[in-house]
Amino acid sequence: MSLPVTVTFMLADWIIKGIADGTLERVGGVIREVGSKHIVTWLREPGSSTGNQLGELGRSMQLTQGILQVSSTVSILNLGVSVIGFAVILQRLKELEQRLQQAQKLLNHINRKIDVSFYANFRAALDLAVNAFTMTKIENRRSSALQAINRFLEAEHIYTEFADIEIEQQSQIADEYLLTLSLAYLAEARCYLELEEHDTALRRFQEGSRVIRSRIQKYVKLLLTYNPAVYLQPQFRGQIDLRRLTRIYQWLDPTLNENAVFDMQRMNLFMLAKDPNKWIESIPAAIWDSKVDWVGKAIWDDPKPQIYARLPKTLEVMESMIETNRRFESYQTEVQAISQLEISFHDWLKLTPSTEIKPDGAELMYIIPSKPLELQPSI
Repeated sequence: MSLPVTVTFMLADWIIKGIADGTLERVGGVIREVGSKHIVTWLREPGSSTGNQLGELGRSMQLTQGILQVSSTVSILNLGVSVIGFAVILQRLKELEQRLQQAQKLLNHINRKIDVSFYANFRAALDLAVNAFTMTKIENRRSSALQAINRFLEAEHIYTEFADIEIEQQSQIADEYLLTLSLAYLAEARCYLELEEHDTALRRFQEGSRVIRSRIQKYVKLLLTYNPAVYLQPQFRGQIDLRRLTRIYQWLDPTLNENAVFDMQRMNLFMLAKDPNKWIESIPAAIWDSKVDWVGKAIWDDPKPQIYARLPKTLEVMESMIETNRRFESYQTEVQAISQLEISFHDWLKLTPSTEIKPDGAELMYIIPSKPLELQPSI
């Protein structure tokens, strides 16, 4: 049976043109029409376990500007749900656990303890899922998979609570828990996909999107601070421009453009120049926590240079969280496409160019439906 998709290592000229003229856009792991939101291409790292290959995509398209080039943005998630299996989730989970353990060394200064014991339970659930889908008897596979799903559900509740607490405290580790929460929902949905329970997997992605996006929104607004004009200071020329700040605002409100964002910052720029200390005094601990970040410094030293030096990295954190959220939400379109195109998940996993030889340096594969797919908007 011929599949209603084309799989290739070469991006079609009409897609390149659409990206260049703005009629197409990349959102997470898909390329879609800007107006109709119809999906024209899925992006996939062929056999890759790395999280960010879009810089290569930008270069291969020879676009110096454009929505596909996000080489400065790193996401913990792959572009497609088909290439982020349990082994990759486990790798990402270990990375997050290590980052929290490093953060613990700093938090020791204020006698703050981080509970990482739940990561062991999450890892055990992943091991259970891996074992489940290597079983030959269908009834055993399903029973073990459901046990793993129950543990992933428990992890979702735990890390939702942890994320809420850390966001409320304006903590510097809130993003680690938000990312862990994303992995918990992904692992659960992946189990349902392995069982070919597409509708249930889609519902879990939709639930996860609602839970995760609302919290990432709070976190991004926190990092923007009460005066986002601070990111447009002259000292950041060449690092941060209005376009980057606008893209963050457009994720929060797609109706905004650069002019609207600049108008929002007019008075902020004036107030920042008039009284820069007011912003310093109100800075959230998520960016700078004097109890942690100023340990060992003299009380008369000026912290402003170190605080300002953190802002480019803070902007990257916002971009990374938004990119991760978009990739998570784009997984829904994969699940919808599998059902609409009447392809099993395991056949979807096997998609690869039938005649092409992978060119040297090709870091992405493109899955192009025979006609743009109209799917329920999720991103």
